[in-house]
Amino acid sequence: MRVGFDVSPLYRPHPRGVVRVVAGLVAALERRGNIEVVRLAPQDGAHSARWRQLELPRAEARLGLAGIHCSVSAFPLRGEGQRVQTIHELPWIHGVTENAGWRHRLWARLGPRRADRVLTATEATARDVRSWSGVNANRVSVVPWGLDAIFLASASADDGAVLARSGLAARAYVLCVGGGRAKKRTDAALRGAVEIARRGGPRLAVVVTGPVEARVAVDGGVQFVGEVSDADLAALYRNAAAVAVLARSEGFGLPVLEAGAAGAPVLVTRASAQAEAAGTSAISVDPDDASSVADGLARALASTPGDASARRARAAEFTWDRTAQLVESVWTELLA
Repeated sequence: MRVGFDVSPLYRPHPRGVVRVVAGLVAALERRGNIEVVRLAPQDGAHSARWRQLELPRAEARLGLAGIHCSVSAFPLRGEGQRVQTIHELPWIHGVTENAGWRHRLWARLGPRRADRVLTATEATARDVRSWSGVNANRVSVVPWGLDAIFLASASADDGAVLARSGLAARAYVLCVGGGRAKKRTDAALRGAVEIARRGGPRLAVVVTGPVEARVAVDGGVQFVGEVSDADLAALYRNAAAVAVLARSEGFGLPVLEAGAAGAPVLVTRASAQAEAAGTSAISVDPDDASSVADGLARALASTPGDASARRARAAEFTWDRTAQLVESVWTELLA
């Protein structure tokens, strides 16, 4: 089968997690060879909506594609082929304003009724989609994302240099990946760190990677290290006292897998998509309760080698090969 894949997130600004998902999935599908992947991306300067709604259907007809697989919620409404929509999350359902504009809400409401299949990475997000759009359960497929191999690497002699460059040599820290975005709840990690120090525990730095939004307001005690390479990020995971993934709304939470692969303790929001991805290997807390977060940090600091092995085993279950296999199954079913 010959399927067009919208790979525009690899060429247009998108959250780092979405970029990682598109790159990992498409590369795995191409490696397996069961679907003939035709990469579709807009030219420089092209208007995204016009490209998706006008140019993609033309490319579909010209190239003889069986359909178009979109890695975001927007997809071409015209054309004869099958349509697969990807909905990463519905943040407004959880009181989060980021990525909650009217366009995303519209695609999440109407898209599942027009697409032949909707993909989500967790059952938690699938429930949100079914509730928001009112579609039947059989129109939504759960396809968990995979783990990039770089995060499976063992400790390296370069780790010390990474920590030194980040100002973290000989410091215990809680890592918040992408924590410069308000939705990531760096403030919750900070309050937990303050509380555990008040109890007489260690003073934990809260370390944030990625760009920082102007509306992120946190007190002192947060260290922003900016954008880091994947290799440096892996080192930061390996040496973290804990990794906090405390957003109210996540579609999956790739840092859960990446931290788990490094054996690092992970704090997640209770009953969340990231808690689903982590399984029993993570520490579930209430991010609105500093005592709960502090209790989670205390558990992380008391983590054993056996706990780290369990986290690595859980992370190893999520491969891009498995993701690609599930996507192949969706397309085989659609084209049967």
